[in-house]
Amino acid sequence: MELSTNTKPMKSNSNLSEMVFKFAKVCKFKSIGVFSSEIPNLHHLHRPFFNESLLSGNSSEEFKCYDQKVHPHSIELKGKEDSCGDLVVMNKIFDAVSDLKLAYLKLQQAHIPYDPKKIVAADDLVVVELEKLCKFKSEYKEKQSKKAMINAELSDLLFAEIVAKEAFLGKLKSQKSGKDSEILRLRRQLSDLEMGNKNLSEKIRQIKLEHRKASVLSVTKFQDVFKAASKSIHDFAKPIISLMKASGWDLDRATKSIENDAVYLKRCDKKYAFEAYIARRMFHGIALTSYDVSDVMKFDDPIDALIENPNSDFAKFCIEKYLLVVHPKMEESFFGNTEHRRFITSGKHPRTEFYQLFAKMAKWIWVLLGSAVTIDPNATMFSVIKGSMFSNSYMESAVEENTSAMLSDKKRATYKVQFMIMPGFKVGHALVKSRVYVSQHRSN
Repeated sequence: MELSTNTKPMKSNSNLSEMVFKFAKVCKFKSIGVFSSEIPNLHHLHRPFFNESLLSGNSSEEFKCYDQKVHPHSIELKGKEDSCGDLVVMNKIFDAVSDLKLAYLKLQQAHIPYDPKKIVAADDLVVVELEKLCKFKSEYKEKQSKKAMINAELSDLLFAEIVAKEAFLGKLKSQKSGKDSEILRLRRQLSDLEMGNKNLSEKIRQIKLEHRKASVLSVTKFQDVFKAASKSIHDFAKPIISLMKASGWDLDRATKSIENDAVYLKRCDKKYAFEAYIARRMFHGIALTSYDVSDVMKFDDPIDALIENPNSDFAKFCIEKYLLVVHPKMEESFFGNTEHRRFITSGKHPRTEFYQLFAKMAKWIWVLLGSAVTIDPNATMFSVIKGSMFSNSYMESAVEENTSAMLSDKKRATYKVQFMIMPGFKVGHALVKSRVYVSQHRSN
């Protein structure tokens, strides 16, 4: 009776006893009910011991726990997942398991001999230790639950970010596709424009070629160029004569230095000697060659052509001929200095009235010489020897009257060529007459 009375308090702890029973089923010892005196090395029981099945309440997996030693399963801590906090918690769990084993051993010892008070005290101690383990278990579950919530939140955030990034990527891909289509369209448009420009350039080239042929490359046009060149020489000779007069030159002496024994019909005809001098210098050392004259012809003012292409063949022609036609002493007497000469020698071309008249004359002679062979590769330039009998077939008199008409057949033989002003040309089947000055020959 006394036994039953003393055991009544244990009934209130039936749930805890049930847990102890389960724990006893999990942990089996070789010696149950051994006294502490029979366990010489009781302190060795405080070794770490932990298994997840204990915390989870899974009794299907059994562990053999020996009374003298506790052998925990080795746990591998890998990489960055481990931390000092996890190690501390695990050590506490191992200590709690060891304390639970000791409490359970005390509970067994309280049964032999049977001591209700010791049993109750040992049972309470086991409950305390189990509560510790349950606390660890609940903390672990709570921690895992928080981790799961955090992971879920992070997953949702990452998923939302991934969805947004994928949508943005899709938008970029769509824009790229649109840009690629636009680039392809523009490339096709550029190709079409380049082809159109090429065709237009070819048409322009053909038009220019036809225009040049229409403007220069014909015998009729060549004759017009010849007249323009002859007139430009006449126009440049005028200021030369005027400047010589203004500078105090002796014109008679000057004409004698050009043509010593020339006979003039009238005094004013001496101007043709200066034209002959200029033409002789301009055509000196010239061989007929074919070259493009369109670059010069497109400018009304030849100075513009010289400025645009200062290193062109036409520019070199102008420099060479100016230095040959205008003597340094002549220029210095005209202007008081030789600035024109120095300026032109440096490769520049002044826009003075004097030089503009020279450049205009140089332009027409340049075009005349360049277009002859272009029209006819076999074109030739011929000159008339002084003292030759005048012939209407290949000569043209510089005097305004028709020399052949005003002379009778008897007197014609006494009229000779005093000097040639412009050379003649044979282009194709056409003959461009040479300009000459004729007068009555005086026999000694």
